[in-house]
Amino acid sequence: MDVGGALIMVLIREADLVGADANAVGAAARDYLRQTEQEKAEQGLTAPRADDAPLPRRYQDEVDDPRSAYEGCHVLVAEVDDEVVGLVVLKPQGVVTEIKRLWAAPRLRGRGIGSALLDAAIATGAGGGALRLSVWDWRTGAIRLYESRGFGRVASWDARDRLLCLQRPA
Repeated sequence: MDVGGALIMVLIREADLVGADANAVGAAARDYLRQTEQEKAEQGLTAPRADDAPLPRRYQDEVDDPRSAYEGCHVLVAEVDDEVVGLVVLKPQGVVTEIKRLWAAPRLRGRGIGSALLDAAIATGAGGGALRLSVWDWRTGAIRLYESRGFGRVASWDARDRLLCLQRPA
């Protein structure tokens, strides 16, 4: 992938949550969730937290035991130079598949990793059905990416303030 004059090779592949990828997926989930909690505090949705504060308990299994936390899900990772630098978690729910997590390492953002993960999710995750996701309204870059791939805003299935729900038809 050649982005901004810097060539990086991105490999998107299925995660091995039983073995080699469990720790890397847990670490990626931790980084994603910490960033989200920090952003929620900055947006006034939660109280400020110390950088090393533990995550809310409802998220801890994704870090400690991604195999169990993502049971029934399809997990893809993005790899650059043999390092996991992103992930996408797809959860089938009948005729709809939900993208539960999509994350790229901040130091590599803008290099096409999120786009590659989303494109792989679209190619493998829908199974002929619709894809849906939720995203915080301040994540404008992510929203633009989703909309560029055919996701449109729909009525919310989640009551949290400032969370947008998007769906890509089958």
